[in-house]
Amino acid sequence: MRFVQTGLGGQGENMGTARSVHAAQKTLLGTEKAVPMFSRTVVLALLVTLTLAGQSTFRHDVKLVRLLVGVKNQAGELVGSLDRDAFEVYDCGVKQEIAIFERQTVQPLSVSVLMDTSWSTLKDVKLETNALSKFFKSLLKEGNARDAAALYSFSYDVTQLHGFTRNLNQLVTQLGRIKSTAGTSLYDAVRFAGRDVQGREGRHVMVIVSDGGDTTSHWKYHDALEAAQKADAVIYPVIVVPVTNDAGRNTGGEHALEQFASNTGGRVLWASSQGELDHAFDEILLDLRTQYLIAYYPKEMPKDAPRFHPVKVELKRSELRASTRSGYYGDVVP
Repeated sequence: MRFVQTGLGGQGENMGTARSVHAAQKTLLGTEKAVPMFSRTVVLALLVTLTLAGQSTFRHDVKLVRLLVGVKNQAGELVGSLDRDAFEVYDCGVKQEIAIFERQTVQPLSVSVLMDTSWSTLKDVKLETNALSKFFKSLLKEGNARDAAALYSFSYDVTQLHGFTRNLNQLVTQLGRIKSTAGTSLYDAVRFAGRDVQGREGRHVMVIVSDGGDTTSHWKYHDALEAAQKADAVIYPVIVVPVTNDAGRNTGGEHALEQFASNTGGRVLWASSQGELDHAFDEILLDLRTQYLIAYYPKEMPKDAPRFHPVKVELKRSELRASTRSGYYGDVVP
């Protein structure tokens, strides 16, 4: 597997020369078992990594824990009109005082779209790119003027087709250049996208378009999930169902995508046609426009609190259900 960047930077930046991160791995400062290094120089990669770490790693006793929360009623309808008093937040089982509350928050969105381009998705690529073009248009034409999107494809290689931008034309152009190849490095794609979005202002979202499964990743599921959780990213998998018969589907891969969603406060959407894909992306946008932002300073934490702090959001109205991420790492609070 290698990581390829073909479109770098955000709004106002030109498309950059392609850079590759090859499968050869080098240990960096002993903090991880291995990380891919840019082919230009090891020194450049080290400086970039240290800069990002300085921007996005905080001690949890001085920073807020932010939760993006969705609420639905028993009919599955979004509820966006609740007040602060309707919510209770627990960290490691300890009730917390809500410090910040925003209803239908308009904090800027950084949306990373990860598109599966393995051979198994070949027949659906045109449908997916058509739906994503509409999604990008709706995302960037509505909401916060600072909302931005990044685009990745993944097969054996993980390719960043464009960094975060508001340039719709460039995103659509990159969609048109997508080609299907062998391999599926889903976990690597999630991990790279998580590291890229970490430290950006506002809300972080990953949209994964895939038929499920991982065959060629260097990193494991828990590595990818940890990267997403450290980046405070909500994951929305759009599972493109090639067949309705379980015998012809990667149900194990679909389950992994379901777990990504449930552990980050997102949800899974299913599609098998152009209309269903369009509807799935419309549902994601509706979710993002109806989110609550709840933040608190962790207090009275037990001395034996685990590195990963479990978080629970409860509602005083029993007929309502809240969804948010399952917790956060105490040594890194986004």
